[in-house]
Amino acid sequence: MASIKNNIWRGGSQDDRNPATNQYKGLVSFIADIRSARARELEEKRINKELANIRQKFKEGKLNSYDKKKYVCKLLYIYILGWNLDFGHLEAVNLISATKFSEKQIGYLAVTLFFHEEHELIHLVVNSIRKDLEDHNELNNCLALHAIANVGGRTMGDALASAVHQLLISPASTTFVKKKAALTLLRLYRKHPAIIQREWTERILAMMDDLDTGVALSVTSLVVDLAQEDPEQYRGCYIKAANRLRKIVTGRDCTSDYMYYNVPCPWLQVKLLRLMQFYPASDDSHIRDLIRSSIQTILDAAMEMPKNVQQNNAQNAVLFEAIKLVIHLDTEEDLIIQISTRLGKFILGRETNVRYLGLEAMTHLASRGETLEPIKASQKSIIASLRDRDITVRRQALDLLYSMCDQTNAQSIVTELLKHLETADYAIREEMVLKIAILAEKYATDAQWYVDVSLRLLNRAGDHVSDEVWQRVIQIVTNNEGLQEYAARQILRYAKADQCHESLVRIGAYLLGEFGHLVADSQGCSPIEQFIALHNKLTNSSTDTRAIILSCFIKFVNLFPEIKPQLLNVFHQFSDILESELQQRACEYIALATRPTDELLRTVFDEMPPFPERASALLARIQQKNPVVDDKRANTIPNMNGPQNRGSMVQPAINGGPDSSPHGAQADLEGLNIGGDDTSLLRPVNMASASHLSPGWEKGYNQLLLRAEGVLYEDMQIQIGLRSEYRAAIGCIILYFQNKSSYAVGSFTTTIDNPSSESLKSDMRNLPETDLGPQAQSSQTIMFEAKSAFSSTPTIRISYLAGALQALTLQLPVQLFKYMEAAQLNAEDFFKRWKQIGGAPREAQAIFGLASPGYSFNMDSTRRVLRGMKWGLLEGVDSNSKNIVGATVLHTSESGKFGCLMRLEPNLQNMMYRLTIRATGDAVPPILLKSMQDRLSQGDRIDS
Repeated sequence: MASIKNNIWRGGSQDDRNPATNQYKGLVSFIADIRSARARELEEKRINKELANIRQKFKEGKLNSYDKKKYVCKLLYIYILGWNLDFGHLEAVNLISATKFSEKQIGYLAVTLFFHEEHELIHLVVNSIRKDLEDHNELNNCLALHAIANVGGRTMGDALASAVHQLLISPASTTFVKKKAALTLLRLYRKHPAIIQREWTERILAMMDDLDTGVALSVTSLVVDLAQEDPEQYRGCYIKAANRLRKIVTGRDCTSDYMYYNVPCPWLQVKLLRLMQFYPASDDSHIRDLIRSSIQTILDAAMEMPKNVQQNNAQNAVLFEAIKLVIHLDTEEDLIIQISTRLGKFILGRETNVRYLGLEAMTHLASRGETLEPIKASQKSIIASLRDRDITVRRQALDLLYSMCDQTNAQSIVTELLKHLETADYAIREEMVLKIAILAEKYATDAQWYVDVSLRLLNRAGDHVSDEVWQRVIQIVTNNEGLQEYAARQILRYAKADQCHESLVRIGAYLLGEFGHLVADSQGCSPIEQFIALHNKLTNSSTDTRAIILSCFIKFVNLFPEIKPQLLNVFHQFSDILESELQQRACEYIALATRPTDELLRTVFDEMPPFPERASALLARIQQKNPVVDDKRANTIPNMNGPQNRGSMVQPAINGGPDSSPHGAQADLEGLNIGGDDTSLLRPVNMASASHLSPGWEKGYNQLLLRAEGVLYEDMQIQIGLRSEYRAAIGCIILYFQNKSSYAVGSFTTTIDNPSSESLKSDMRNLPETDLGPQAQSSQTIMFEAKSAFSSTPTIRISYLAGALQALTLQLPVQLFKYMEAAQLNAEDFFKRWKQIGGAPREAQAIFGLASPGYSFNMDSTRRVLRGMKWGLLEGVDSNSKNIVGATVLHTSESGKFGCLMRLEPNLQNMMYRLTIRATGDAVPPILLKSMQDRLSQGDRIDS
């Protein structure tokens, strides 16, 4: 706000001001009068006078540039002070349409303050803003972008988003304008996501490779939001983020303007690291190596002693984001050990923020990691953090202990939490109680330990224990027969104490009423002692607790007839009490206890059956305390409602069985965004798929099906060569990209689409250079492993910036027959194996002719094709010499080897072929038949 006032004070450009005063004299005088007003009434009087004067001037018209700006500036100042304005908006709009920059500046400033996205006059400025966006003056571009970002709503976004996008991708735009255009799109997207069109995806991602660090930073900020909402549509950003991060971290590819205290552009590093957390770990070894080396460099740099606070903050910001990425990858054991050691030092640091972030990162690691051993090394330090002076650190330490608990350290953690419970803050005591109860139940080494922990918990922090805790104890004890006697004896010991929390009294009343007879013969547990222990708690208990005690006493009448007089005396005392609930119970119990026979009493108050098995209510309770955060990053803690199941030995004995509650299905449904934006339901467009093949792709593809090397594609700008080699189930393809033009191309990107990924594994061993100079060449190596028979051929999308975005989608000559090895058989072996394989489903047959007129079948050419498809042709095997028979072995890494036999019967008179293929695998014959039919049906051109 102060900057706006200063801008108003300074006014327009030098030549637009009063030459005598070098400023707006009237504006300065008006501001001085307002500041000198000692009462609101005087200020209001002066403002009303000025408004009347301005209104009159606007009505008269014929104002020069100086007066227009001066009066609009006065209105701006009045508006900033909080006074409502009902005129002057059109004058501001007219200033935007002016040709002078100083007038545009004041006009845009006024529109930005006066208008909002639903303003009724917003449509009047759209055309003027569009004109400024299309102007070649970068100052006008920036003014328009500022207005869109600050005011822009759905109306302005729908009308101008395309123009903003054009400014972002235009080669004529300066880096300054590109940065503002990217941030303007981000602002519009956050308000109305549908404004960003899916057709822009590839072009926006290409801007991540911009040579200017500021442009890359702004575009990455936009992509982070886009990828968070639609990760599939923006999947291509993953490779770009990994590649750019390596250049910044390892190569320090950063201008001096973005070098922050010897840390290269920490803002961009953080965004790139965060962006990669939206996606699972890459299957390509080269991408994993890029990320691994970048993270290792970040970890090594953090070992250096920072020279000042600013460098320390920048290093820590990048380091903690890198740690989250390592936790997400969960595949780099060496890095996991390194970050565990580093986090253990952080939680002992002096700075509160660093301690908190260390505990938070370690909590993520505990929730996602396969092993907890690296974290357990810091268990003592984590427990010590429960006594930290900062409440947020203490709470985070509690979350970490809860997440890192497993079968081996459960007892020690629960014991420490119980010790700390008495001195813990009230703010976290209830949450601590819930987590102790869950850990005790989940990781109980034996049932008696669980009972001891639960009763100690209720005794020490009963005021902070919800009803679900003591109810859960009763449920578990009731459902475990071997636990009932021990639980009854222990709860009686607590009930005899002078100070006994009401939750323990409720447990005691229920358990002794059900299982008190099991301990009645033990010393100190006689029926009269059980009665006295509970009777002493009647006076100071609540109505609900006394009702439970009365129900226990009527069960005592059935179990212990020797103390029936004392029990009846209690019932008579409560028969005329003021509480209607207790009075009714007492009267009904007296009627049952004084019947001539005890047959009805035994029936009504027989032992309770086991409870139906259901999920623990404690987990639902803690879920309410830890609501799920809408964060789509992969490092979000997946389950804070309970620790992961890490092999509890007595869990089935305590819980009694699997969860049969319907709440699980309901919780799954709650995660669906049924009422969300329709755009989120659209399938992302995969431009690298075979449905978007570029014109002219067939020529090079068909040639390379039978050759090991050649040109896959060539045009005026680029040549793509290919060399391949296949050994058994492994294939290696090297692509060569040459820039044929006389100018450089940028953001060179390749994307592989492998629809048969389950059967054909692809692995990129390197990436081509993102920038190719004139006549420059780059290469890329891709490994393909045939795990089993596959039918779909992989494709590659190649895009680059040569002024505008250029893109090609080509099919790679990787088919199943590439993994075959020609075999030789004699006639006897051939027909023997032919009969052994038999017919369908291990046989496939087709009769076909030529695909196009003007072509014919040629036997010599057919033999060359078959040899190129790696069939071993067997001479003298078939009785008909015109027929062609062959044998081969197909190699796959997981399904093994397949023997394949082929018989081709030509009918050259009718130009027809009958092709029969048999193989030892059911899936192989139809795949080979189709690929061979497609190739053979092309024939040879008839010479004219």
